[in-house]
Amino acid sequence: MPYPLPNAALDLTGQTAIVTGASSGLGARFARVLAAAGATVALCARRADRLEALVAEINAAGGRAHAFQIDVADQAQCTGLAETVEAALGPVSILINNAGIPDAARAHKVSPALYNQVMAVNVNAPWLLSTSLAARRIADGKPLRIVNIASMAAFEYAGQGAALYSMTKAAVVRMTEVLAVEWARWPINVNAIAPGAFASEMMDGMLSRMGDITQHFRRKRLGDPAMMDSTLLYLVAPASEAVTGTVIKIDDGQSNR
Repeated sequence: MPYPLPNAALDLTGQTAIVTGASSGLGARFARVLAAAGATVALCARRADRLEALVAEINAAGGRAHAFQIDVADQAQCTGLAETVEAALGPVSILINNAGIPDAARAHKVSPALYNQVMAVNVNAPWLLSTSLAARRIADGKPLRIVNIASMAAFEYAGQGAALYSMTKAAVVRMTEVLAVEWARWPINVNAIAPGAFASEMMDGMLSRMGDITQHFRRKRLGDPAMMDSTLLYLVAPASEAVTGTVIKIDDGQSNR
């Protein structure tokens, strides 16, 4: 076993993590949390200025972060990211597939261009990033923890013009389950977090279109991203060595499931 048992440690010292969609929202929060736990974090997103600002913030707080500009809708950039990051930072042991975009259109009004864009970011990117990085860990035998950010939309549909988004998140859930099984013979764990409605840049856009949806929730509030810190750390730390193929739902009691 890679770790002596029992092991409830959440210390990530010496590990290197990739976080996509790290320029804002949940991705930025995840990057801060991983860095605070000791990991060196590769911040990956399109907006270079925001990445550099977050790098400066994390480094000033005593962490270690580096920016890597990438458009995850570009397949070539996805398949080349692991090599680029590892050339600069060494072997990657954590991958957080966080980048995602909404569709915000009724299914019969989704254009082919929008369909391709949402599929590219929400499904193709986590597949390509996971498989290209896993191939490197299978070759060298080093451990890898992958956490895919799914959504409660994978399990229930609110009927608000997000059919495509819901479909892609269901694909992320199934991707998590099947890759966990396929790679279980190696020290590669694949899990997912399915958030409900949490405060984020994407949620801001939804609220501007739909109004205050929190009044329909049992607790009348959006989730705070900090509420996911402990789950994220658990899934990437030695404490969850035997946990793979699991989807953890964090929805603050918002759903009926």
